[in-house]
Amino acid sequence: MGATPEHHTGGEDPNRRDFIHIAATVAAVGAVGGLAWPFIDQMNPAADTLALASVEFDLSKVELGQQVVIKWRGKPLFIRHRTGKEIAAAIKDDNAALRDPQTDEERHKAGKAEWLVLIGTCTHLGCVPTFGGGDFGGWFCPCHGSHYDTSGRIRKGPAPKNLAVPEYTFLSDSKVKVG
Repeated sequence: MGATPEHHTGGEDPNRRDFIHIAATVAAVGAVGGLAWPFIDQMNPAADTLALASVEFDLSKVELGQQVVIKWRGKPLFIRHRTGKEIAAAIKDDNAALRDPQTDEERHKAGKAEWLVLIGTCTHLGCVPTFGGGDFGGWFCPCHGSHYDTSGRIRKGPAPKNLAVPEYTFLSDSKVKVG
């Protein structure tokens, strides 16, 4: 007479065969995850791309009435320290007939009207407009004649939209982070 074999029933400890199945399943899931990880990880942006995603700039370098152009995500970025006269002209034109209606207040951060941050490409064909030209005292695109005002709003010419305002935040009174 031998011992009676143990029968596995629900709720009891797994026997040797159940343990082998569980261990094999865990090993298979781990192997699939290990093989899949390099393929999934290669879809993340490269380190040099992440480095270009945002840029910090020291505003103390920009004099009143001056504009600095830096490169961000392969495009020129205008950082303009506007004068009181430029701000007043932009506010005065808030009610003008604008092709892409937007008030001056919507184009800068609250309490920081003197700082205007714009992507420096014409919204017509992507040329780089120059400041100080045109009929409205703002930017002028020499490629096809688009005129922007001192808030970067399109006023005349073929461009359909205002100069784009990127996402940016002030890290301090003298430092801005774009992107």
